[in-house]
Amino acid sequence: MRPMTAVAGLTGPPLVRRFLADYARNPVNLLVLVLVPVAFVAGAAGSLAQLARLLSGTMAPGAAMQTVTAGWAAAFIAAIAAYFQIRAARSADRRLVLAGLPAGRLAAARAVTGLALAGAASAAAVVTLAARTGIPHPARVLAGTFMFAVIYLAIGAVVGTLVASPVNGTVLIFFVWITDVMFGPVFGSPTRVAGRVFPTHFLTMWMTDLPAHHAGRVGDLGWALAWTLGAAVAAWAVITSATRTARTPRRGHPGSVSDQLRAAIRAGLTDWGRNRVLWVLLAAVPAVFIVLATALAPGSRIRLTVDEGGQQVTKVVNLAFGAGVHPAFMAPVAITSLSVLAGMFIILDSRAADRRLVLAGERAGALLAGRLALVAVAALLATGVSLAVAATIATIAQWGIYIAASALLALTYALIGVTLAPLFGRVAGVLVAFLIPFLDLGIAQDPMLHATPPAWAHLLPGYGGFRLLTNAILTHGPIQGGPLLIALAWLTGAAGAATLLFRHNMRTAGRTHSAAQAGRLTG
Repeated sequence: MRPMTAVAGLTGPPLVRRFLADYARNPVNLLVLVLVPVAFVAGAAGSLAQLARLLSGTMAPGAAMQTVTAGWAAAFIAAIAAYFQIRAARSADRRLVLAGLPAGRLAAARAVTGLALAGAASAAAVVTLAARTGIPHPARVLAGTFMFAVIYLAIGAVVGTLVASPVNGTVLIFFVWITDVMFGPVFGSPTRVAGRVFPTHFLTMWMTDLPAHHAGRVGDLGWALAWTLGAAVAAWAVITSATRTARTPRRGHPGSVSDQLRAAIRAGLTDWGRNRVLWVLLAAVPAVFIVLATALAPGSRIRLTVDEGGQQVTKVVNLAFGAGVHPAFMAPVAITSLSVLAGMFIILDSRAADRRLVLAGERAGALLAGRLALVAVAALLATGVSLAVAATIATIAQWGIYIAASALLALTYALIGVTLAPLFGRVAGVLVAFLIPFLDLGIAQDPMLHATPPAWAHLLPGYGGFRLLTNAILTHGPIQGGPLLIALAWLTGAAGAATLLFRHNMRTAGRTHSAAQAGRLTG
């Protein structure tokens, strides 16, 4: 009875301290918790405000438009932190409840832990915003950013409770977040009635001081508070009910090199084939993203510099709905975002099994080839779906080069995901995987923001592939040698880094196993 009494007697503060200590065991998690919002706000705030004015035509001050980027950064990080906190501790939390800890107290401790992490991310984002542009209404920005974090903390907790697979959960969170942002009043019309159903619509209106025309500023704040409170209550109910329900996760298994390679690919495809939700997400997310980009296409023209027949030519491009150019540029953003997540989680989900297979005699090379083949299948699936949707609404001069450039970007980012997996782990890895393609293809290479990419953008993974893609959309000229070589160099470098890290992890597992055996023998 004493252990049960001790567990039942645990109060909130000790639980919160232990949960935070568990999160802080990986120092990279804490580092990324601060660095990602800093990089997002510092690198993207100005570009996003410029893009918002282009898409929505709003004349709100740039500083006011940039304040919401702090909320977006805090929201995404809070959702990811909540998801992995709930998902990783699911079985341990159920054991605590079975040992006598009240489910409500456990949920409260998890909520306070999440709020502490969200508070750290919010503070980093707001401090960066203050240093970058200044904050005209500090109290409003601080409160709004924290409310963003609370709403998405609840969304991440609900997804963590209901969705077992990490790749499904993170893709679903990303889908909710990007839809909320792109359909929100900053990028769309503040008066659009359909936008009011999204979680942060009223909060964004209040935080940026946009003219509402439907609820008044007091009404916007009231609805924002209602969304915040409602999200917290819903998350509480889902978490407390889930701790009383047990559900055991299932996992999937395995000569010559060719036999082992076939077995590794077959086992991986079988395991992912059972994950029907993943295939729905891989199909639905790019489709909705591209259609959304088409719906939000601005009725304006921009100038782009392209290479046509070896000459640098400036073209005037119509971004209006029906012109078909805007969705063609948006498709690679969806492709690379899904590819990097797929590559990361294929390696993370199979890491423990791969180490056991190598110890049992599986060749590391054959196992790596099997995993990379599965990564390529996932990346090319996302590419295929995106291109199928783009084909119905996009206007592209050279489809062959466009398809090849899209596949090249997908495979490069999938291999970058494979590389991120052992370096950062799940929580920090997802945040970095979200940040890199967003800043690269969504900001640095975006033709709506830059007629030609800035000098620093030439160093990013997407530069070569996106230049090929841009020329394929707008010209009938031959393929460019320089961008192609840059894109292939990034693909080769990512493949080399992924191979080295995978083999290093397998060798480390072998040495650990040998040391453990020697210890048992000498003991």
